[in-house]
Amino acid sequence: MEVLAVVGFAVAFLRAPTPDGSDWLEFAILAAGASAHIQLTRRQEERRRNRTKTVLIDLTAVWVFPATLVLPATLAVLLVALIRVQRWFTARRPAHNFVYSSVAHGLAAALANLSYTAMSPQDWSTMTAGGSLREFGLVLVTAAVYEAVQIVYVGGILALGSTSPTVRTVLGSKADNLLEAITTGLGAVTAVLVVVMPPAVAIMAVVTVVFNRLAEIDQLQDAVVTDPKTGLLNMRGWTESADRALNRIRRAGSTLAVLMVDLDHFKWINDTFGHPAGDDVLAAVASALSSVTRPADVVGRFGGEEFLLLLPDADTAAAELAAERVRTTIAGLRIPTTDKRGAQATISGRTASIGVATFPRHADDLDGLLQAADSAVYEAKEAGRNRVSFASVPS
Repeated sequence: MEVLAVVGFAVAFLRAPTPDGSDWLEFAILAAGASAHIQLTRRQEERRRNRTKTVLIDLTAVWVFPATLVLPATLAVLLVALIRVQRWFTARRPAHNFVYSSVAHGLAAALANLSYTAMSPQDWSTMTAGGSLREFGLVLVTAAVYEAVQIVYVGGILALGSTSPTVRTVLGSKADNLLEAITTGLGAVTAVLVVVMPPAVAIMAVVTVVFNRLAEIDQLQDAVVTDPKTGLLNMRGWTESADRALNRIRRAGSTLAVLMVDLDHFKWINDTFGHPAGDDVLAAVASALSSVTRPADVVGRFGGEEFLLLLPDADTAAAELAAERVRTTIAGLRIPTTDKRGAQATISGRTASIGVATFPRHADDLDGLLQAADSAVYEAKEAGRNRVSFASVPS
């Protein structure tokens, strides 16, 4: 992938004009703003990176993206290199990973610049009102290229290197991608300021520091409702989301289902392979549940080896199909892990007992649905495990 990136760099550099004095001045302004941003947020960034288990959205697009619009490709990539050298001291990642992600940032900037210049943009300082609409469209296209290169270059490798890739682990969450879009948008504003009012770029340096802090706060809020072992919602987060979903269903006069999934003989895994292997099984099951559910479904970890799924707009038949899909998916998992001595091992043939309760048939509130689904799980266990059991209809 890095060899292919060299080809992309070569094409972009060969087509780039030789930087002149104004280019170097704009480069210096962006470099100063980026350096101020990085140095003033070092501790915040360290904390963000230490808490992140999947994709980390780097907020330096505020400085890199404008470089793709106003600078030659050579200077845009040079700015990326300057930023990444400073990031090395907060990244705390293996060198090969850091170099790879740095190449991804540089390649995205180079190819986005190549795309932008190929569309024959106008000189912003002489632009008319009608021309500004066209330029705005070109900026949107360039932003799409900038993001797409990083998604393909980094996301593709993450998908290939994962035993059970999901959209969240490869591309990040919705919040992550919204953060990336906002950061790129701020980068477009920075580009305008660099050309029209260079001193005002200092304001963007302040904005990025505040924005970095808001991103950390958002991450902390997310951590409060997230289970650290599986990345799913914890009981607090699941209950909050489930309550909102239930209220919507109640207003719409529709139905929903709650599935409680209890892994069979989970203690045997911990006793035989060790607790790290048990954690690997929990993570694999969580990933499997995310892959076989809909975006509107609420998936969480109840505790121990139990998981909860809330399925909006699901009647009894739909709930049964979903529960069987979950059961067969878990039974088919082959989970790479290690044994107590650290040797490679594969855990397979594990099963789950699933209890199902539906609204309003089995209960009319969340606590009642959970109680009904829990009782159904015990019935499934007593009937031989590895099966789906529906709650009894209250008399």
